[in-house]
Order: sequence, then C-alpha cells, then structure tokens
Amino acid sequence: LSFPRAPNQIPKSKFTSKSSATSLVSAPPPPPPRLLLGMAEAKGAAAPLLAREDGRRRGGGGGATWAQTLGNVVVSIVGTGVLGLPYAFRAAGWVAGSLGVAAAGFATLYCMLLLVDCKDKLQEEETDEPKNYTYGDFGEKCFGTIGRCLTEILILISQAGGSVAYLVFIGENLHSVFSQSMSPAGFIFAVLLPVQIALSFILSLSSLSPFSIFADVCNVLAAAMVIRKDLQLIDHPFANRSAFNGVLAIPFAFGVAVFCFEGFSMTLALESSMAERRKFRWVLSQAVVGIIVVYACFGVCGYLAYGEATKDIITLNLPNSWSSAAVKVSPVFISIRS
Repeated sequence: LSFPRAPNQIPKSKFTSKSSATSLVSAPPPPPPRLLLGMAEAKGAAAPLLAREDGRRRGGGGGATWAQTLGNVVVSIVGTGVLGLPYAFRAAGWVAGSLGVAAAGFATLYCMLLLVDCKDKLQEEETDEPKNYTYGDFGEKCFGTIGRCLTEILILISQAGGSVAYLVFIGENLHSVFSQSMSPAGFIFAVLLPVQIALSFILSLSSLSPFSIFADVCNVLAAAMVIRKDLQLIDHPFANRSAFNGVLAIPFAFGVAVFCFEGFSMTLALESSMAERRKFRWVLSQAVVGIIVVYACFGVCGYLAYGEATKDIITLNLPNSWSSAAVKVSPVFISIRS
C-alpha cells in the first residue's frame, strides 16, 4: 500500500492574495477613532465625549471662589460716584433719594441677571463647544453685524468715560490733600496714568482679587468715617431737611444712583471667572442688596449732616484733619482698582 506523502512546506501562495504580495500578518491595524475637539467619530458622525450640561447647572468656570467673586462684584459696582449721593439727596430730598437708589439698584440687579440668562440661553442653542459670550455676541445675535459694532462702541465709550472721570477725581482729591507740596492736579493725573495702564494689562479677575479686597476695605473704612463725621454734626436730624423736592428732582437722583451702580460691562466676565458659576446669582444678589442699604444710609447721613451746604463731593465738606485726609485718599485706591 502506498500513502500520499505530506508536503514538508506549505506553499506561500496559500497565505498571499493574488492581487497583493503583502502578508496578512504584516498588515497594518485599523486606525483608532479620531478625536475632533472633544468629539469622538462614531459611524461616520461626530458624537460628543461628554453630554453638554445646561447653562444654569454648569459649575465649571474660572478659578475664583465665591468670596473672591463677591469682592470683585463689590469693587466693580461701587465707585467714587457714591461720594456724590448726598448732593443728589439734597436735590431730590432724602425720601426721594432713597427711593431712587433702591430703584436703580434693583434695576441693575435685574439687568445683570438677565445678561447671564441670555448667555445661558445662547449656550443651550449652540451645538458646538460652549464658549464665553461677550456683549458683542449678544448684539450680533439680535441685530447682526450692526448690533455688534454698536454694542462694542457703546461699551468702549462707557468704560473710557468712567475711567477719565476716575482719573480726574483722583487728581482733584490728592491735590486737595497735598496742595502745599504737589503741583496742580494735572501733574498728579500724569503720574497716576501709568499705574492705571499697568493694571489694565492684568486680564485675570482672580489675580485682581487681592486688589479688590484691599479696595473694598478702603471703601468701607472711608464710608464709615464719613458717616461718623455726619452723625457728629446731626443735632436735629430732620429739621430744615426736605423729604421730597418735586417730581423733576427724581430723574436727577435716579441718574446719579445709576452712575453709582457701575459694573454692567463686567457681568459676564465676573460670572465666567467664578469656579462655581451656579452660585453667581446668589453672590450677585447679596452684593447688590447690601450695596443698596449702604448707599441709602450714606446719602441720608450726608444730607442730614450738611443740609443745603452739601457739596457735590461730600469729602469736600470735611474739615482739614488727618482723618479727613485719610478719607480723601482712600477712595483713590478704589478708583485705581476700578
């Protein structure tokens, strides 16, 4: 009997394709799924790695804590305009002035919260990765390119005008304190201008929080010292003090109060800088309510103390002393930070 002999070698052609001489063992592995800016490619479509969260529930943001954000909110809203509140109360009356401050404060709070709501609404409608929206984005969403340009121009004018007013205030206050040893206010203005420009290059609000806290401390101390001086002068609080000076005086008081509630242009930046954004509304509400109470007390005390002699900047009514000089210098730090 004869059996067929098994081959000693298996022909190479059994494992090679007729159309290619490349071995299956050496064939390259299939490419892994591609990542497209946080998106994974699946079945020809881009699927998100993580589902997007609602804008109101999203907690991730910058690195600022709620305390740092509170300090930034206060220093962004409170400015040197508060020193003109007693004069506004003199023009409108202490009751009308208080109502104007409350109306301006709650209107400011409503508008700032509305801006955050608009930003969250836009982020819900976007299919791409969430981004930090600006005023220009809102203007373009509503009115196109014209809306963006107009919004940016108005913001620029607002911030430039406020900055110029601050610099003028700094020069006048320092000149009134150091008039014997310093040149005119224009020289002081020129000296402080580089400091303001240098601070404007700090883009992180969390990095500015130490300056904000220091400015808040100066603001509280200055307001407390002014109120203490006012209370010392109040003998008959409501004698010869008008509560309401007519309807035409209300717009003036309301306008001064609106100027005191600054910080509209900082709303989105403050919210974006907060580590837990869902707490921003609570922080902002607490800050604005507290500021309303302080503003009303400050304006009423200043007007009751000096009556019709109240000047447009209340610090000019203070006598010449070391405490008065400290009060005049303290708001300078607030203006520089703002």
